[in-house]
Amino acid sequence: MSFPEPEILTSLVSRVFRIEDVTLGDSQKGWVVRYRGLLLGDDSAAAYDQLADSVRVYGLTPLFRKEGDKHVIFLAPSIPEAKKRLPTTNIILFLLTVFSVMLAGATPEGTPPTDTGAQMLWLLKSIFTGWPFALSLLGILLAHEFGHYLMSRHHGTAATLPYFIPLPFSILGTMGAFIQMQAIPKNKRILFDIGVAGPLAGMVVAIPVLFLGLSLSELGPVLPSPGGFIEGNSLLYLISKFIVFGQWLPAPANTSGLALFQHWIQYFFTGQPVPFGGTDVFIHPVAFAGWAGLLVTALNLIPVGTLDGGHVTYALFGDKVRKAYPFILGILGIMGLVWTTWWFWAILLLWLGRVHAEPLDQITELDSSRRVVGAFVIILFILVFSPVPMVLLG
Repeated sequence: MSFPEPEILTSLVSRVFRIEDVTLGDSQKGWVVRYRGLLLGDDSAAAYDQLADSVRVYGLTPLFRKEGDKHVIFLAPSIPEAKKRLPTTNIILFLLTVFSVMLAGATPEGTPPTDTGAQMLWLLKSIFTGWPFALSLLGILLAHEFGHYLMSRHHGTAATLPYFIPLPFSILGTMGAFIQMQAIPKNKRILFDIGVAGPLAGMVVAIPVLFLGLSLSELGPVLPSPGGFIEGNSLLYLISKFIVFGQWLPAPANTSGLALFQHWIQYFFTGQPVPFGGTDVFIHPVAFAGWAGLLVTALNLIPVGTLDGGHVTYALFGDKVRKAYPFILGILGIMGLVWTTWWFWAILLLWLGRVHAEPLDQITELDSSRRVVGAFVIILFILVFSPVPMVLLG
């Protein structure tokens, strides 16, 4: 595609920018013209919109960047709009996930057969008993993903419908869901809004589900059980159990010679000693779905890369967050000594954590109200994060 003479583009840029130097490029470099200088006025978001409207007719998109105390504008070839897709794959994956999650939440009666085929039939016959768990968990995941999707639509940023990931014969029946952004967010404010919308929407559903489920749960003794486990504590889950049952759970039979506070600090961060003989919640499937919603929120809010937490912290702190990446991987590696699944997450974040979704306009910063929300989301991450998500009982 041919682009207009640089003089025409320069006249358009000069309406919003005090130009100090101009460098010609080409589409092979990813940009056509580069301008260094300073934006005119204080409203960088409005300046971006004005320039973007002016150069769109030429098939160009402005990129706003910073170099020290200077501003830089690149005019780059526009990326073609994403083609609309039929949601066939989304629907199929969702239906498979419904089946998988119902199977995970099923409560069959009697002793399971030893034969594999008969065991499968035994599970399938009871699949509809899993609807309370499935409805609760999928409600949380749907709220989370449609929070992202609807906020993307609100800001005019193309995104796919949610893709659910079924995981049959697992403890939750799913690995969650995701949407895929099909366009680059215009600025950090939009990236931030899309990033926080999912966790906040999910928590609006997860917290009532958790309290409803806890009200349906009962207390009982913690006994050795091959294949059994106690769900791990986050601060929010610990406080929720205290509100419903009036005690800190699991309540140990003894503290192994430690002061009670020392026992709780050790148990919270290591899952040891296992409180055999003590008291804990015999968790109802609805409460288990609420607990899983807290865990999913925590994992998504890990502040790296393309996770929701990565979007939020990048919008808040810019490129400074890259310095925290090896530190976070190191923490996950250390926590893996206690709960080995953290090593899987560390490996996964070697792929997901190195790249951030960089908006077109990196000059426009968050406003004060979004910074307050950002601080709240960081506090939320601390409240829902569980150092040891599961404590095995056998």
